[in-house]
Amino acid sequence: MGKEKLSQALDNVLANGEKIFVPYIMAGDGGLDILNERIQFFEDAGATALELGIPFSDPVADGPTIQEAGIRSLRAGTTLKGVLDELKKNKNGRKIPIVLMTYMNPIFVYGTKEFAEDCEQAGVDGIIIPDLPIEEEELVTGELSSHHIALIRLAALTSSKERIREIAKRTEGFLYAVTVTGITGARNSYREGIGTYLQEIKRLSAAPVLAGFGVSTPEQVCELSHYCDGVVVGSKIIELLQNNEYDAIRKLIDAAKRYETATL
Repeated sequence: MGKEKLSQALDNVLANGEKIFVPYIMAGDGGLDILNERIQFFEDAGATALELGIPFSDPVADGPTIQEAGIRSLRAGTTLKGVLDELKKNKNGRKIPIVLMTYMNPIFVYGTKEFAEDCEQAGVDGIIIPDLPIEEEELVTGELSSHHIALIRLAALTSSKERIREIAKRTEGFLYAVTVTGITGARNSYREGIGTYLQEIKRLSAAPVLAGFGVSTPEQVCELSHYCDGVVVGSKIIELLQNNEYDAIRKLIDAAKRYETATL
């Protein structure tokens, strides 16, 4: 379980000649009572893993769509403990790996040891912490490791080659390659040279490399997947969920399985 479950799920998709697709949703957006139902939808739709955002009052990486989802979730009374308690209810009933995306402040308030223990009890397989630099990782790495939870690192467009090499060496599960400078949110195009950037990160990383931030169409899923191992899609998924456009979500996920049809 834990990090091994996540790595196995990623490897199985790649071994099948497909690309990895990780959707992001905000926990508690629409109420915690539908969380396990939504997780089941993504499992049935063929997502490789699910990134689950924890609402936070002061996010630094989230764009307007995810911020608004976080506000809705906080207004509904969502807490980190509440999310973990809800995940625990269906721990043995789901197959899809769960990756939490949260910030350091909620982890500190919760207590690092208690957080890691409860994540393991809830069946969480990985953690993404955008505001945790590698220089301060020892604040959480010991507890996460002892509870078999992957710490997924992020690489930025502004990171030096040496820093990316260090991040790639440390990452667990996958390496999250941020494809824009700035916050999350759907975009119509990417900066020139994004393919070269992703290929360079992939060359440096033994773990799968996933492109994230700004991915919003099946065409973008296909295009970016040519350069790395798959994608993470957040803002667009939240928007489609809000509008009950489940077929459009399935098309995004399916695009990772037919990425070779993209025209570059």
